[in-house]
Amino acid sequence: MTLRIDVLLAIIAMALATYLCRAGGYALFRALRPPRYVEVALQHLPGPIFMAYCMPALAAQGWKGWGAAVAVVLAQYFSRSLGVAILAGVSALAGLGMLQEWFLG
Repeated sequence: MTLRIDVLLAIIAMALATYLCRAGGYALFRALRPPRYVEVALQHLPGPIFMAYCMPALAAQGWKGWGAAVAVVLAQYFSRSLGVAILAGVSALAGLGMLQEWFLG
């Protein structure tokens, strides 16, 4: 295995860009106080970002993915445990996949 300088420089540049994006946000919010509506919008941002990650995966899985999502929501609602919800979702996806194979061959 050899060390290629172009790959090393690309990794360093990406690390620097990531750091500057994160540190820049903190520095900006320390220097400037955003308006109240911006603060409120930023507080609600994690939900839409999470949905943007989840929706393509659910759509790719089809009905099995949506069934597993329902199992996750129900498990989380009743148990209030992230571990139980993850186990329910994985189990539902695997179980629905087996049912699909059994019925549709």
